[in-house]
Amino acid sequence: MAKVISFCNAKGGTGKTTTVINVSAYLAAIGKKTLLVDVDPQANATIGSGVDFKNLDFNLYHSLMTGILPEDVVRKTNIFGWDLIPASADLAGAQIELVNVKNREFILKQVLERLQPQYDFILIDSPPSLGLLTVNALAASDEILIPVQCEYYALEGLNQLLKTIELISNNLGKEVKIMGALLTMYDSRNKLSQEIAKRVRREFPAYVFETVIPRNISLAEAPVFKKTILQYAPESLGAKAYQQLAEEIISLNKS
Repeated sequence: MAKVISFCNAKGGTGKTTTVINVSAYLAAIGKKTLLVDVDPQANATIGSGVDFKNLDFNLYHSLMTGILPEDVVRKTNIFGWDLIPASADLAGAQIELVNVKNREFILKQVLERLQPQYDFILIDSPPSLGLLTVNALAASDEILIPVQCEYYALEGLNQLLKTIELISNNLGKEVKIMGALLTMYDSRNKLSQEIAKRVRREFPAYVFETVIPRNISLAEAPVFKKTILQYAPESLGAKAYQQLAEEIISLNKS
């Protein structure tokens, strides 16, 4: 039965989508059957996975709102063992349409429960907001991974997110477990990056990943070519960091 992990931060620019794409690729490369679910209407994870959502008949919206079976929405990526449920701009409409749906917070959970037996991991790219789509992502998840950019306002945003997750957990009657915080865009030459990393490790009330994702030009370039870092620059520092992160997630899943 798949472990379902949401990659979540209401603040944009944290490397969330880059992380969920590349972790999916490396989990699959390591031999774990992986499904990436793009819940963001911007569809960046879909595009970054090499799938053109404009040419698809169905996407996540159709499973959430029209009853299309999720297995009919799943698409293969060009990495063996890694599948995708694509997003599209239609999901922005779902945010509004869900308001009047019974058990509206658990629609995504019901969709993914059909697919869990087929995968080792289901990773969710949630929107950079705290609307109903993000609530659905949290309600469907076993655990949450929080990317934290190594910059000045990171800790303030992190504390706010933790309070929101606690509030959602209380209201849903379901504990939403924090898998951990992931330091992203780390520049070892920058004293601010070093200080933020120290503070997160000192002050964050849950696990902080040993793996740190560096600022890396290859990570910035790969999406331009609609490739993962594994495909674009497998020897880069960014690639090695995401491979290490995938291995750390597998290790945590065993413990």
